[in-house]
Amino acid sequence: MALKIGTKAPDFTLPSTSGEKITLSVDCKGKACIVYFYPKDFTRVCSKEACDFRDQFAAFRNLDIPIFGISRDDMKTHLRFKDEYQLPFDLLSDLDGRVCKSYDALVPLIKMPKRITYFLDQDHIIKGVHSEMFESSSHVSSMLKLIK
Repeated sequence: MALKIGTKAPDFTLPSTSGEKITLSVDCKGKACIVYFYPKDFTRVCSKEACDFRDQFAAFRNLDIPIFGISRDDMKTHLRFKDEYQLPFDLLSDLDGRVCKSYDALVPLIKMPKRITYFLDQDHIIKGVHSEMFESSSHVSSMLKLIK
């Protein structure tokens, strides 16, 4: 179950592949954004999802909508993943799963992130949610429909 549309997205601060910490309320102040949670770097479905966001990145960039991918992988793995797939957006490391949990994106017991994508408006109100654990293409297409 994902967070509900119409609710305020939880704020967070996480290390990113840019080398800086990203704070939602500061770095995306007054901007809509996409925040997507995924289980693990270098797995088949997660790699496809990241590449789908990469391939459609221009549509989001043209509307000044940043994309952030979040998993529990460490920064070293994120940097390799970003480099391997030439991802033009930041990956954020949520090692302890605190942010995943606050977005209801953590599988209980095994503590692995769920595959959930959120579209946040400029006030960081959740305007769209897509949750599909075993399929990735629909995450990007559902977000594209929301922004058009």
